[in-house]
Amino acid sequence: MSCRGGIVAIYKRFKPHLLMVFAQFCYTFLYFFTEASFKHGMNPHVYVTYRHLVAGVLMFPFAYFLEKKTRPKLTLALFLEISVLSLLGVGLTLNMYFASLRYTSPTFVASISNTISSLTFLLAVLLRLEGLDKSTRGMAKIVGTLVSLAGAMIMTLYRGPVLRNSGDGLIHIQGSTNVHENWMKGSLLTVVCCITWALWYIMQAITLKKYPAQLSLTTWMNFIGGAQSAVFTACMVHKPKAWTVGFNIDLWNILYSGVVVSGFVIFIQLWCTEEKGPVFVTMFNPLGTIVVALLAYFVLGEKLHTGSIIGGVIVIIGLYLLLWGKEGDRVDQIKSQEPSLSCEEPAEESEDKSIHLSGEGDKLKI
Repeated sequence: MSCRGGIVAIYKRFKPHLLMVFAQFCYTFLYFFTEASFKHGMNPHVYVTYRHLVAGVLMFPFAYFLEKKTRPKLTLALFLEISVLSLLGVGLTLNMYFASLRYTSPTFVASISNTISSLTFLLAVLLRLEGLDKSTRGMAKIVGTLVSLAGAMIMTLYRGPVLRNSGDGLIHIQGSTNVHENWMKGSLLTVVCCITWALWYIMQAITLKKYPAQLSLTTWMNFIGGAQSAVFTACMVHKPKAWTVGFNIDLWNILYSGVVVSGFVIFIQLWCTEEKGPVFVTMFNPLGTIVVALLAYFVLGEKLHTGSIIGGVIVIIGLYLLLWGKEGDRVDQIKSQEPSLSCEEPAEESEDKSIHLSGEGDKLKI
C-alpha cells in the first residue's frame, strides 16, 4: 500500500512534466502530417481555419457539461480579451507559422521555435509572473534559458558536415517540389510568430486568472480563432477549389490537428499553465526539436548535420538547468506556506492545504 501511495505521489508531482512531454510528441507528428498535406496541395490558411473549427465543435460538449457549474460569467470585456488571445494564438500566429513551414522545413521551424521559451521567460520576468533572484536555482533558470537559446541558434545557423544516412528513409513524402520556395520569407515569418506566440503564452496566464475554465477557454479560442482565420483566408484565397478537402492526407491532417493538437493538447497546456506558469509550458519545446530532427533523419531520410547534433545536446543541457531551477520554485512555495498553517488544525486537513498551495491539487482531473 505504501509503495502504491509513493507511486501516486510521484505521479502527482510529475504529472505536468509527463503531460508536456506527451504534448511535444503530439506536436512532432503534426509537423510531418502538415508537411505531407502541404506537399499534396493543401492551402495553409484553409488548413488553420478547418483545424480550429473542428476542434471547437469537438470541445464544445465537454466544456458545456463538465464546466457548467464552475464556468465564470462571460462579460463583454472578457470576451474581447479572449478574442485578442485567439488572435495571438490562432488567427494571426498559426497562419504565419504554417505559412513559414510551407516555405522552409519541419526541422528548421521546430528549431527556431525554441526561442519562444526565452522570449516567454523574459516577458514573464518583466510582468512579474516569474520569480527571479540571485539564488543558485534562480541563476539556473537564467543560464538554462540562455543555453537552450544558444543550442537552438547553433542548430539554425551552423550546419556542419552531413551525417551519412545508411538508407533512403522508411517513408517518402511525395508532392509539389516548390513548397520550400522562399527560405528567407519563411524565416522571417517564423521569427515574428515566435514573438506573438510568446505573448500568447503570457496572456494565457493572465486570462486564466479571470476565466479559470480550461475546457471552455480552449473551446472559445478555437471557435473565435477559426472565425478570424476564415475571414483572413477569404481575403487571401480567391479560388473556391482551395476549400475542398478530399478523403486523403488533407482530411487526416485536419482531423489529427483539430482533435489531438488544437483540442486535447491546448487543454493540457492551459492546465499546465495554471499549475506551473507559462515558462514551464514553453521550456519543453526543445524536446520537440530533437524528436523532429531524429524522425526526419531515420524515418524520412532527410539530411542531418553535425550542427543539429551539437545544438541538440546543448538544448538538453539548458532544458535540464531550467527544469531544475523551476523545481526550486515549488520547494520555496511550500516552505513559504508552512508557517501560515495553524498548529491546531488536524494533520489530515493541513496536509491537504499544503498540497493545494503547492500547486499539486487535483482541481481538474485529466
